[in-house]
Amino acid sequence: MRRYRLEIDNVRAHLRSLWIVIGLQGLIILALWIGWSQAPKQLRVYVPPDLRSGAVLAAEEVPPANIYAFAFYIFQQLNRWPENGATDYGSAIFRISPYLTPRYRHDLIADMELKARRGELAYRVRGMHEVPGHSFEERRVDVLSPDIWVVWLDLDLLESVKGMTVKQTSIRYPIRVVRQAIDPETNPWGLALDGYGADGPRRLNESELSEPNTASPKVNKEPS
Repeated sequence: MRRYRLEIDNVRAHLRSLWIVIGLQGLIILALWIGWSQAPKQLRVYVPPDLRSGAVLAAEEVPPANIYAFAFYIFQQLNRWPENGATDYGSAIFRISPYLTPRYRHDLIADMELKARRGELAYRVRGMHEVPGHSFEERRVDVLSPDIWVVWLDLDLLESVKGMTVKQTSIRYPIRVVRQAIDPETNPWGLALDGYGADGPRRLNESELSEPNTASPKVNKEPS
């Protein structure tokens, strides 16, 4: 009888240990479920254009090449007036408004109204492209903080009125870019233009144009 009682006690002890294991597993499963439920459902990952040498990507980290590409594309669209600046300027601001900070959008609207009063928009066609040989390199993107950058764009600006060229010049634009992940439906980049940095746009001189991708002194400030 004593042997049977010992066996029963052993079985009961084993059952208690099994219940303890089951309880611990339940707690682990509960902790994993809580962690999974609080994990973000979407992650934004910025893939650099050139992956020939590989890349280590972290969520929400924006490589300089992506910042440059964003600033150039959006700024080029803003300054594309295909037919008549009197209507195209406002249309461009409205079209890319999700990619502009409220402050910069307000400044652009004020600039548009000022140019309209001066008669600088009627029948004006505008376009811009990169200065040949002045394309992206990492030093063209200044990282001010994890969420703020200044992109240096060297662009050829061409304006004409009724087929007559009225402006053709090369300008360096310091474009300020900030993180603005407000509405991923209208702005999947999570970035926005925030106006000009440094001392604003300025005309490139001959020596700067003949030496691609080089730094230069700030001279001949040029209005946009």
